Amino acid sequence: MKYFSRRVVKPADLNSADRLFGGCLLAWIDEEAAIYAACKMGFSSQLVTKFMSEINFVSSAFKGDIIEFGMEVANVGTTSLTVRCEVRNKITKQVIIKIDKIVFVSIDADGVPTPHSTTTNALLD
Repeated sequence: MKYFSRRVVKPADLNSADRLFGGCLLAWIDEEAAIYAACKMGFSSQLVTKFMSEINFVSSAFKGDIIEFGMEVANVGTTSLTVRCEVRNKITKQVIIKIDKIVFVSIDADGVPTPHSTTTNALLD
């Protein structure tokens, strides 16, 4: 797993228990994973999030924590790319959340799934 980007948890990102709000974290993950998938696919097509597997919140993040997003390719399909994600505390390395499958689908202008042109080997590098 390679870690690509980081964010600092700000007061506006907290829930009523003063921990990072899960919905905020999931929005960040969707954005970061989409950017990762687009980079892997060479920006050759438009991508949409099709599926997110079970989400496992392992630990909490707090105001001032720096978190980092780890991504790796889990599977390559004809029109899709599946990404695995792990978010952890940058300093302690404690895992905050794991998601085994986030599926992105390449679509055409009409929203119809379309084959992507990137090879499997290129995606797995």
